[in-house]
Amino acid sequence: MSEQTNKGAIQRFLEASPDSTGKTLFVAVALCLFASMVVSAAAVALRPTQEANKLKDKQINILQVAGLYEPGVDITEAFSASFEPKVLELATGRFTDAFDVATFDDRASADDPATSTALEDDPASIGRQSKYMTVYLLKDDAGEIDKVILPLHGYGLWSTLYGFIAVEENANDIFGLQFYSHAETPGLGAEVDNPRWKALWNGKRLADDNGELQITVAKTAPAAGKDFHVDALSGATLTSVGVDNLVRFWMGETGYAPFLANLKAGDF
Repeated sequence: MSEQTNKGAIQRFLEASPDSTGKTLFVAVALCLFASMVVSAAAVALRPTQEANKLKDKQINILQVAGLYEPGVDITEAFSASFEPKVLELATGRFTDAFDVATFDDRASADDPATSTALEDDPASIGRQSKYMTVYLLKDDAGEIDKVILPLHGYGLWSTLYGFIAVEENANDIFGLQFYSHAETPGLGAEVDNPRWKALWNGKRLADDNGELQITVAKTAPAAGKDFHVDALSGATLTSVGVDNLVRFWMGETGYAPFLANLKAGDF
């Protein structure tokens, strides 16, 4: 039996040429494992910071859509002082105590078959709809509701747009609408972020005097009149159609209509 055969595998590996196939593969695999461990550790360590930043960004958008955001303010303090979050059961239009509002996650709820519904009629192209949503009540100094901030989402051209719509206490007049997450085309569909376009929503009405939902995003005003019309984005037809679909879906009977009816009646 040769001397090389008598040597152990580790010894043969150590004595092999530095540019041998075995050593090259070993170094490559070791580097990959080390890099993956570093990335995983960084991801775990940074997760609390990332979650905190996501929450802060969400709170900024809620403050903005309600017209309360001021640069330089303490976001957490301003948000806590202004809004009362509530978990809403969409079907009844009433608040529920079945979930902890501090930890309830609308997106996770939409993915859970126990708390969501698969949609057949799905104009917003969201697939599943949560049965519950977190809404935000803005109250005046007397403790009366001044505005309600309602989350909504739906598909545009390239992405799902997530945002908020602010509705006045009469449950019909829109104060504002804005999106905080999307991947629409810069200069076209991404103009949903343009302050001039967002300003078009202020003062528009959701429904007519008969309670029929009329709000529309289109190139021309609907028969109901300009009070229900927001100009479509120039050069972004499919994004505009997506926004029209998602707003009408969430403001309709399968969305917030039961809650808005209760709000108008003062019974929620």
